[in-house]
Amino acid sequence: MTKTITKAPFKADHVGSLLRPESLKNARQKFKEGDITAEQLRTVETAEIKRIVDKQIEVGLELVTDGEFRRTWWHLDFLEHLNGFEGYVPEQGYVFAGVETERYNVRNNGKISFNPEHPFIQDFVEFNEIVNERAVAKQTIPSPNQLFHPNIINTEIYPDIEEYAKDVIAAYRDALKAFYDAGVRYLQLDDVYIAGLAAIKNPQDHETYSREYLTDLAVRVINGVLEGKPEDLVVTTHLCRGNYQSTWAFEGGYDAIAPTLLGKEKVDGFFLEYDDDRSGGFEPLQYVPRGGAQVILGVVTSKSGKLEDKELIKSRVQEAAKYVPLDQICLSPQCGFASTHHGNKLTEEEQWEKLKFIVDLSKEIWG
Repeated sequence: MTKTITKAPFKADHVGSLLRPESLKNARQKFKEGDITAEQLRTVETAEIKRIVDKQIEVGLELVTDGEFRRTWWHLDFLEHLNGFEGYVPEQGYVFAGVETERYNVRNNGKISFNPEHPFIQDFVEFNEIVNERAVAKQTIPSPNQLFHPNIINTEIYPDIEEYAKDVIAAYRDALKAFYDAGVRYLQLDDVYIAGLAAIKNPQDHETYSREYLTDLAVRVINGVLEGKPEDLVVTTHLCRGNYQSTWAFEGGYDAIAPTLLGKEKVDGFFLEYDDDRSGGFEPLQYVPRGGAQVILGVVTSKSGKLEDKELIKSRVQEAAKYVPLDQICLSPQCGFASTHHGNKLTEEEQWEKLKFIVDLSKEIWG
């Protein structure tokens, strides 16, 4: 039987997370306080996931996500369920522009492998049943590169970063197989780490490794994970500079990492932030191979509810098309609407207007 290749990423796409409704926030708080059971919380989550799946289809999207409604964080909920990692409360949260995040993180506490009982697998199975082939069910998980932050690695367990990378690759290859067997055909790897490498102003100041080495290692990790992946599994990378209650963590264009990342990473698409001046220009897009990965331009912001000027967005797409063919370009918000349960500072109605704006605009540009 001939395999059907999902045509993702789509001309109108989105990163994944959606604003948590008050009913879900209240249920999560009640669960935290011991007033409801995990089963009761899951019932509320499932009902809200059904609602937002319907809403995404209603605004015209060809892909849908579960909004990350079963998660507290876009990354930590997944990472702490890998073998060899544990969640903990550090002395300081992540530092964003003018704000410190809620304090929680993961750290390496043993040999790394994929947990076949990882809860995200069953979560997808149930989500896919809700979607019921009405759209493409997209699964988002943190990039394996998120595990390379220095405060996560345990050098007593892994004194050699290349050995650490080897086990991370193996764990994620097993994860991809588990997701594929569960029905995933569109998978997104969210990567703040490698975007952070682009933001290092003086790479020689890095404690141990150069930016060039770390960028090369990050791309080798992704390509190692993708080696031998099924042909009909579409995998994309989303680069992010931080997204917490409408704030950001760092700035800087893609210039320093583009030749390696955009030129050599073997994904099917790159979701790139381009919603403000912190992202730099479109020149780095020249390194994307012609006929290769799609470039999903995040020229619509998820950090505010104000709709962008349609003609301005069209002109920015045309500007990007000077460096990569128009038929290799797609549109999306620059990030999710709620990378953590707190959410960005806009209303749910504004969120849906943003997504419909992208759908309508993509039809005007590509037909």
